Amino acid sequence: MAPFLSLSVIFLLLQFPFLSLSTNPEGNALHDLRSRLSDPNNVLQSWDPTLVNPCTWFHVTCNSNNHVIRLDLGNANVSGTLGPELGQLHHLQYLELYKNDLRGKIPKELGNLKTLINMDLYDNKFEGKIPKSFGKLKSLKFLRLNNNELSGSIPRELTHLPNLKIFDVSNNDLCGTIPVDGNFGSFPMESFENNRLSGPELKGLVPYDFGC
Repeated sequence: MAPFLSLSVIFLLLQFPFLSLSTNPEGNALHDLRSRLSDPNNVLQSWDPTLVNPCTWFHVTCNSNNHVIRLDLGNANVSGTLGPELGQLHHLQYLELYKNDLRGKIPKELGNLKTLINMDLYDNKFEGKIPKSFGKLKSLKFLRLNNNELSGSIPRELTHLPNLKIFDVSNNDLCGTIPVDGNFGSFPMESFENNRLSGPELKGLVPYDFGC
């Protein structure tokens, strides 16, 4: 009976190869992302959901264990929104989505990407608040959110990121005071310009979210 069942499974996979993708949550997550995006230049044409994993797709890089570690869609002329499915890319190190027409809120689920080193979301049309969940990204070194339409204050949780080297939120609609805790004291003022932020010299004299 066992050999018969094995042959049956093989037959089903041959007849319905898309079933194999259901065992790969990273492939599912990226396919869900594709369904949210408008892609006039067909840069996502290779994102074939019938493959076992997404490691052969253009703009996707995997490690030796076939885990997605890099997503490169910077300046790809895509538009649309991001969803919570990106939080399933647990091995992701580089998220490059800059210079597109991405809108809506930044998903708080991106805070689940514990191995993330670089997040570039600049030059889009993201709105809403910077997720507090980003405070869990302890490996993060580069966070660029400039040139969007983000509002609210800079979450204090971000001051607890020990490896953060570059932080840029210029040209948004942020408010409150600029934190000086953690690495924030070393970031240049250009990283915060063209917002409704109060200078760090006010820290301790007014509420952190003053003006929001």
